[in-house]
Amino acid sequence: MTYQTVIGLEVHVQLLTKSKMFCDCSSKYQNEPTNSIICPICLGLPGSLPNINQMAINLGIKTSLALNCEISSYTKFDRKNYSYPDLMKGYQISQFDLPLATNGFVKIMNDNNDQSIRINRLHLEEDVAKLIHINEKNNSYSLIDINRSGVPLMEIVTEPDIKSPEEAREYLIKLRSIIKYLDVGTGNMEEGSFRCDANISLKKINEKKLGTKVEIKNLNSLKSVYRALKYEIKRQTTLLNSEKKIIQETRGWSEINNETVAQRTKEYAADYRYFPEPDLPLIKIEKKFIEDIKNTLPELPEEKSKRFQKQYQLNKYNSDLLTINKQTAEFYESTVKNTQPTFAKSVSNWMLGELNKLLKKYDKNIDQQKIIPKNFKGLLKLIESGKLNNASAKIVFEDMFLNGGDPKEISLKKNLIQSVQDNDLEPIIEKIISDNPKAIKDFISGNENVLKFLVGQVMKETKGKANPKNIENLLSAQLSKLNK
Repeated sequence: MTYQTVIGLEVHVQLLTKSKMFCDCSSKYQNEPTNSIICPICLGLPGSLPNINQMAINLGIKTSLALNCEISSYTKFDRKNYSYPDLMKGYQISQFDLPLATNGFVKIMNDNNDQSIRINRLHLEEDVAKLIHINEKNNSYSLIDINRSGVPLMEIVTEPDIKSPEEAREYLIKLRSIIKYLDVGTGNMEEGSFRCDANISLKKINEKKLGTKVEIKNLNSLKSVYRALKYEIKRQTTLLNSEKKIIQETRGWSEINNETVAQRTKEYAADYRYFPEPDLPLIKIEKKFIEDIKNTLPELPEEKSKRFQKQYQLNKYNSDLLTINKQTAEFYESTVKNTQPTFAKSVSNWMLGELNKLLKKYDKNIDQQKIIPKNFKGLLKLIESGKLNNASAKIVFEDMFLNGGDPKEISLKKNLIQSVQDNDLEPIIEKIISDNPKAIKDFISGNENVLKFLVGQVMKETKGKANPKNIENLLSAQLSKLNK
């Protein structure tokens, strides 16, 4: 039987605040000595009183506006009660029935059409401590690092609008891009500052009632999300086809075994025994406060893509690729500043082609490579002037990517500048024509592809030091005479 996949995502974003959510401890816990950034509030000691981080509220509202959410007039914090070794107080301060924002949406591309993924809610909470599992010979145990406890978290929960692992991946790419444009979080999944839990169920086609959902945790990369969802679709389909019951549970993703594994039965809201946090006040959010934050919003990926299409005369596909990453968009604009649309298109082609290829080859982000916009522009000017052919330019480009430097100096050092003039080409062309009678006969018979072969022969003879366009023009002129 064929089933329809129903997916909802819960994304946790660590906010870029200086201090933790409810105390003055630094939120910069990465690479710090174990248990060095803690206080009585982090530890959940009796008598310690939390204070709300104002910047976390601001960043939450900023994100809510970018996600087209409705900001609540009143919001509050609640105690979410559950027992787990990484939860210092035995409860987590989160938000339940009055979240910071609700009813938003994010647009993604699906088969070249815009599709809206609805946002159910956006709320704030505190992160938990980190468990470190040690497996030694004949001895396994866990240690706890409390540095992360209390770091501000923003949770963004979608409606079950996602219908495939591919759509889930597109949504996460778009959401992470918005987060990074806003500078509210790093969006780094590998270090845990952008984490995803996925809820997935299957239902019969055209059936309104949703199937039993399973939550998948421990997804720390886009690849993991995609593979885990693919696996779970296959697992649940097998169970349903065998008329077996799907259990509502929490499963983890095992990278080693490439499968989801059962962890515990899934809790319901009532299991957490939510009640209002007695040590924190109700928060009133004024409309003017929201407007002030709205005025600080940057140009977001969707808006920037539309501007690129209009300003640089790029197609939508290329504009979307150039603007999904903030650093890529900034690098592009710095390179094409004060240039013509044709040049802007060349930069786009090189960035989406050769630059992307090198980023993948050397496993680097765009801010880790060494080409600066001024030198990138200089390289394309050398191509434009006919001093470098495309093959040579790629060699120079890779050198610039790895080591930086001026393209003209690199070209001269590698002896790649095209120095053969048109007057020098004429006897070489005559020689190539004389040495290839069969090719000339084929050309006269109507095989125009022979021209490319002959251009290649001239380039070989000049050791790449001639302009291929000039060669083609001179060859065409000579061959036209022979064809009369």
